[in-house]
Amino acid sequence: MTNLKMNRFYYNPLPENLKIDKSNIDGHGIFAKTNITKGFDLGSTHIKVPMIFGYVRTPLGGFVNHSKSNNCKLFVKESWDDYIIYNLLTTKNIKKNQEILLDYDN
Repeated sequence: MTNLKMNRFYYNPLPENLKIDKSNIDGHGIFAKTNITKGFDLGSTHIKVPMIFGYVRTPLGGFVNHSKSNNCKLFVKESWDDYIIYNLLTTKNIKKNQEILLDYDN
């Protein structure tokens, strides 16, 4: 088995505590597999890549649904040159099987 070197470019589709499931909001969404505390970094959602004049969206960013009753927000995890990595941070305690929601307008 090959060991992967852990660095800022290492990619994991979804954290172990999240899953994709059917959503009452819009098709599918991201749901908690365990209780998650407020202030937890759920992982990367989008990466601004200047070479493609846009953003690369991760599975987490692609499946998180919009709600004004959000329980998380985006923050800049890291930036260098014109690259920016956006991560999702919980703003409330989230219970097992609860949907992860983001206010797209903020």
